[in-house]
Amino acid sequence: MVHYNVRIENPHAHHFGVSCTISEPDPAGQQLSLPAWIPGSYMIRDFARNILWLKAESEAGPLEIEKLDKQQWRCAPCEGPITLHYRIYAWDQSVRSAHLDQTHCFFNGTSLFLSVTGQEQTPHQVTLNAPDQLAWRVATTLPATEVDAEGWGSYHCESYDALIDYPVEMGSFERIDFSVCGIPHALILSGHQDADHQRLAADLTRICEQHSHFFGDDTPPVEQYLFLTTVVGEGYGGLEHRDSCVLICSREDLPHKGETEISDHYLQFLGLCSHEYFHLWNIKRIKPALFTPYQLQSESYTRQLWAYEGITSYFDDLALLECGLIEPDRYLQLLGQTLTRLQRSLGKNIQSVTDSSLDAWSKFYKQDENANNAIVSYYVKGAAIALMIDLSIRQQTQHQASLQQVMQQLWQQHGKSGVGTEEETIENLCRETAGGELSFLQSALYSTEPLLIEPLLQQFGIDWQLRPTTSNKDKGGISEESLPQCWLGASLKAAEGGLEVLRITDSSPAQQAGISAGDRIIALDQLQATEGSVKSALYNRAPGSTLQIHLFRRDELLEMVVTLQAAPADSVVLQQIASADDNQLQARLQWLGEDGTTT
Repeated sequence: MVHYNVRIENPHAHHFGVSCTISEPDPAGQQLSLPAWIPGSYMIRDFARNILWLKAESEAGPLEIEKLDKQQWRCAPCEGPITLHYRIYAWDQSVRSAHLDQTHCFFNGTSLFLSVTGQEQTPHQVTLNAPDQLAWRVATTLPATEVDAEGWGSYHCESYDALIDYPVEMGSFERIDFSVCGIPHALILSGHQDADHQRLAADLTRICEQHSHFFGDDTPPVEQYLFLTTVVGEGYGGLEHRDSCVLICSREDLPHKGETEISDHYLQFLGLCSHEYFHLWNIKRIKPALFTPYQLQSESYTRQLWAYEGITSYFDDLALLECGLIEPDRYLQLLGQTLTRLQRSLGKNIQSVTDSSLDAWSKFYKQDENANNAIVSYYVKGAAIALMIDLSIRQQTQHQASLQQVMQQLWQQHGKSGVGTEEETIENLCRETAGGELSFLQSALYSTEPLLIEPLLQQFGIDWQLRPTTSNKDKGGISEESLPQCWLGASLKAAEGGLEVLRITDSSPAQQAGISAGDRIIALDQLQATEGSVKSALYNRAPGSTLQIHLFRRDELLEMVVTLQAAPADSVVLQQIASADDNQLQARLQWLGEDGTTT
């Protein structure tokens, strides 16, 4: 038996106090460790760096403990139970770690719970202690042993892997309860907000029920589910867990009382919830064999993230259409924005989507100013490939099957059995469902050859057009703004005295002129540089004209001349073809429906 005792030691200093009691330690010297990464986020995060101190004791008194490496320790041999006491610094307001102050507390088990080597499969208990002078309560799906009305008390689970898959929120949050196919669900909102709780419950119910029916079951595979959400001024992100997810969103992303339309901000939040809930099946239960079990001390390399994140990214937006929250034209706007991100990514010409998955540890999760030129997102390209697979299966089977049938088979053969997928399991199953072959799939997954999406969409009565990007805020899709004549190829942000260069696009006018990320542009043609002056130049000048630019690189003043080029058409616009023939109309109807309900 392993028992953890968690105390909120000092909220102002962001300190947790944790003790870990091991009833039957290894008599030769008990070894312990803390994970280096958290499932769902493929980057070494070295959570052990937040352990401020660590002590050990037995019934005989203090026990010597040796640090073996950055995340492993070994206690001196002893008889009988031992207890470790340690302090955790928690000031990471993300979905991946732990955060504590006087307003609320959140943690993932990977940040707080030492793993006891050799006892990972034994029962684990946790006691959560109520803080002094804080009227807080607990939100978690940890199985309760004995807790009070606010959730303080003892919990248990069957193994260490299970333990670290139950995130915990503590605070004065608001709880919005709703039911999905008879299963209790709740949205936990921590932070200042004034959202329409009734609408949130109704919309999330529709999304969750859609995903549950999608996989062919009457109910989701959980006894309860929580959306643990921290509301901030500006932020976005999510991380899936076995029967919950952790979200960060902006206040703007939540619907206000009295609103009837779904704003772009609210749609973003619903898409995030949809994405993480789909993971309840696709990665939490259907998962690579390499992750059964997880090896959390070092990297675990797989080429399959295109399927686990890409397919999820395809269905997260499609589900909003399928459950009737948006209409087909709104869905095509979202799909156009996804394909725009791929269109603008120069990294797609450098890196295959399977290599992107393999390199997630060193590239995707460690993006720098050159990322768009060097890497391709397995989320974005994976979603585009999922689209192609879905449409191709529909076409090749005369609409008798789709990618949904692939996911249902994966659920039956792998999700329910716990048997992990091998590197080519999913792509082979896609081929089988399509009737034996998907001619594009090998190239799409393992090369940098362009994806031929446009002719495929044409057969489903969808028109594909490209247009120039209007601004840094332009996500793609239909735009009412006028189009620029020229482009610079630099991502800019307002800064003191001018504009900060965030990113430079390869082979762009800015790069050819010698401008680099980190530069601070102060003048255009001897006038102060502003976002407005840059926009005016790009909209009103002809290709081939020049701009005199003065900038600071570090503390050095430089002068450069940019020769403007015609603005590239890199934003995707998707629309229903009004003059579609009968075959196109029927295919589109089968895919998108006509009233927000697909078939």
